[in-house]
Amino acid sequence: MLAEIITIGDELLIGQVIDTNSAWMAEQLNLIGIKVHQITSISDDQTHILTTLHEASERAQLILITGGLGPTKDDITKQTLCKYFDTSLVFSEKAYANVEKIFSSRGYAVTELNRLQAMVPANCKVIANPNGTAPCMWFEKNDCIYVSMPGVPFEMKAIMEQEIIPQLLDKLNKVIIHRTILTEGVGESHLASIIEPWEDSLPSFIKLAYLPQPGMVRLRLTAYGTDRNELQEAIDKAEKELYPLAGNYIFGFDNDTMESVVGQLLRDKGLTLSTSESCTGGNIAQLITSIAGSSDYFKGSIVAYSNEIKENLLGVPHQVLVEHGAVSEQTVIAMAEGIRSRFATDYAISVSGIAGPGGGTAEKPVGTTWIAVATPTETIARKFMFGEHRGRNIRKASISALNMLRGKLSE
Repeated sequence: MLAEIITIGDELLIGQVIDTNSAWMAEQLNLIGIKVHQITSISDDQTHILTTLHEASERAQLILITGGLGPTKDDITKQTLCKYFDTSLVFSEKAYANVEKIFSSRGYAVTELNRLQAMVPANCKVIANPNGTAPCMWFEKNDCIYVSMPGVPFEMKAIMEQEIIPQLLDKLNKVIIHRTILTEGVGESHLASIIEPWEDSLPSFIKLAYLPQPGMVRLRLTAYGTDRNELQEAIDKAEKELYPLAGNYIFGFDNDTMESVVGQLLRDKGLTLSTSESCTGGNIAQLITSIAGSSDYFKGSIVAYSNEIKENLLGVPHQVLVEHGAVSEQTVIAMAEGIRSRFATDYAISVSGIAGPGGGTAEKPVGTTWIAVATPTETIARKFMFGEHRGRNIRKASISALNMLRGKLSE
């Protein structure tokens, strides 16, 4: 099955809003074996929409549409769909019940303008929107499926995950199982060379994709077939066979994050953590506290951006800063031990580096970063060379620091 994605909205064409919907939908369709043939962004113009729908129907069997479904006059998608499918708007009790539910949960009364959201093309199948008032509409015409969804990303994603993807899988009559293996501490090309024998041995119905991002590489296994148990066994076997080659780099699976894995280890062992950060500016603490229940194990952090704070609050000796500088093994060790002592935690992380784009020297270029982990029995430190992009350096430093901690917790 080929798919085409159409996003509607003048705001997309003038650059006021970035189209993130298409990339996300394309990824989800690819995961279930549907190839996206084309992605098109068009204006809020009826003729433009009608022409695009007609052209898309000649190229694809699935057409996903987002945008233009609000109650205001500039949202013309529903009226245009009526013209395309030769029908008219009718009042949908199902759509209205959802509007009432949404407004009631927020303590608002439904206005006449909001009531218009329950008007839908007569020949569509209404799919409720759990996060908004604009309904999703499913049409079928000439062996082609059309799905019109709201353009608000979190509304569209919920509809896709809860309704559209399951219905498409039923239509395709196929079983697809995914397993994402998360790695850290190894680059994509090096990882590929390490696991090449394993990759070559995968059965033909299992596909491997490399999905790199700052600080990690995700390996996504996708198994296609008709027998779920058979596919599950094959995926489990492939995962087990990967460990002898890359087990040192694997830290989690699927929706795990480094911060959630580390948090679970701390909770399971009844241990506490504190952080002292310079170049990451509190990003490590933010990652840790993004996990619900992190107060069970995380006591707090000091963002010691200046040498004065490193000395006065963390106890880094002045002479260490003079002789070795803020970005040094000696300094991060002192920072880690200082925060661990002052906050009375079992473990501590410290980071100091040159995030960039300026501040580098021949001896310590941009990207030079020292990370230390203090434990009840020792303090370890490691030097990293991340690169020249500030945002990526902060992300990489944060993930690397948490992974160093994970390593010590896993011993």
